[in-house]
Amino acid sequence: MYAARIIGTVVCTQKDPGMNSFKMQVVQPVNLLTFKDEGKPAVAIDAVGAGDQEIVLVVAGSSARLTEITMDKPVDATITAIVDFVDIEGKRVFDKHKKGD
Repeated sequence: MYAARIIGTVVCTQKDPGMNSFKMQVVQPVNLLTFKDEGKPAVAIDAVGAGDQEIVLVVAGSSARLTEITMDKPVDATITAIVDFVDIEGKRVFDKHKKGD
């Protein structure tokens, strides 16, 4: 599981019929201490209704196919949570509702 920021959406008019109802988001992995970009962007199925620029948790590989909506579907990454806040060693390093984060 890794943290990422939603940076875009992918629209595909032709895809496997089992994926017709899925919203596909472009996720940019971020460092959990600094929230700066880290690694390459990926496409993930949105299982939770995340919005642009939100910090989310993404599962990849076989775990991506274990959510209610992705069970036995041809997916490799799924957004499973929207992050509200992160505390590390007693210090709040991210708060979704605070301006400037």
